[in-house]
Amino acid sequence: MSDLAFRSATELAALIRAKEVSPVELVETYLGRIEKLDDQLNSYVTVAGDQALESARRAEEAVASGDELPPFHGVPISIKDLQETAGIRTTLSTKALADYVPDEDENAVRRIREAGFIILGKTNTSEFGSVPVAESQLNGITRNPWDTDRTPGGSSGGAAASLAAGLCPISQGADGGGSIRIPSSCCGLYGLKPSRGRVSAGPRLGEHWHGFSGVGPIARTVKDSAALLDVLSGYETGDPYWAPPPERPFADEAGVDPGALRIAYTTTNPNEIDPDPEVVAAMQDAASLLESLGHHVEEAALAWVDQELAPAFVQLIASGTAVLDFLGPENMEPLNAYLLETAREMPSVVHMQALTKAHAFARKVVAFWDDYDVLLTPTLALPPVPVGWIFEEEDPLMQLLRSGFFIPYTPAANVTGQPAASVPLYWNESDLPIGVQLIGPPAGDALLIRLSAQLEEARPWTERRPAVS
Repeated sequence: MSDLAFRSATELAALIRAKEVSPVELVETYLGRIEKLDDQLNSYVTVAGDQALESARRAEEAVASGDELPPFHGVPISIKDLQETAGIRTTLSTKALADYVPDEDENAVRRIREAGFIILGKTNTSEFGSVPVAESQLNGITRNPWDTDRTPGGSSGGAAASLAAGLCPISQGADGGGSIRIPSSCCGLYGLKPSRGRVSAGPRLGEHWHGFSGVGPIARTVKDSAALLDVLSGYETGDPYWAPPPERPFADEAGVDPGALRIAYTTTNPNEIDPDPEVVAAMQDAASLLESLGHHVEEAALAWVDQELAPAFVQLIASGTAVLDFLGPENMEPLNAYLLETAREMPSVVHMQALTKAHAFARKVVAFWDDYDVLLTPTLALPPVPVGWIFEEEDPLMQLLRSGFFIPYTPAANVTGQPAASVPLYWNESDLPIGVQLIGPPAGDALLIRLSAQLEEARPWTERRPAVS
């Protein structure tokens, strides 16, 4: 079957049910592609080949027996190496955990397995996901399949690079400041950050980074993303946040007419960083497309320019790193050692002031959705930057500052808890993808899925292939 590796996850699930493709054939296809191509990308840090093949054989037997099958029975998937996977090495891209094999799945991973997915392996990230690239001292540099001199973004960079290159049909990512949307923009994929509380962070964590971070899908198609969100979503006992249940499955929203929406667009961002002209062109192109689809589109400034947000965000990320205090700063890369030392020395008063600033920022920003349905912005301020660009600066503070120059648009939705997506509508003259960001109202995941699917139908992107594929 031609182009099998680039079929969508929902298509593959249907082919398995129809007995037109076997789970073993699929796993062997992706393992073969990983062996052939991943030397150029370094997207996987652990390939669970033997386990995946054994799971595929069991899945094939279940198909033959006529058993009732879960929705993604026999479909391979990649898992970000920040998520704990029972029986599969989980490093968090830190040398201190180089040989750590958990005995328990995270709730999100457990749901992925229960849905019938087969885990191919773990994908690269920065240490603890702290910077917007996929580069670490332990696991090395992940490269962009569109241009291997460029980053695939991060921190879910391995997840996006592996998917874009056809080394899996769908990927799990996580987003604490843009880490799903950033690599989706860099790799020409659809990345959806769900609403806060949509996906459980348990069982070990009640929240991560004060509720800023959450697990979500990176996919080729909007429908795949929505269907994986259905798998991931749902309250788990003791979760400190939970989003209201959807009226119907998110997968059913893909293809539903979103109606004529009030869409605002802006190139301003909380850090007042000027975006690259190519990034502006991508956003203006998207605005024109949305207007042609019947939406009311206008430029509008929202009150999110806030020079106090960035330092408060860093303080809160630092205090979130305190969860890993048992590792000790001496076992961490300089940036995370700096964040941990900052957390250790931070008075509780300063921490609470930072949290209060974040909450005040969120209330101020979310009020914008009283007048609009969706906000359109660039996803990133720059096209994909060269590999190593963040770490050209040796000072950890300068690494954080340089990260901010790259990603000034994405963290705001993590602070507010709103759903946000990066949509791949634009490629520059160098054939590098440049995504645009859609931010929906609180708990408005379904609205974003409807609008994103409409854009996908108007300008399909799934037939594009990167150089390494």
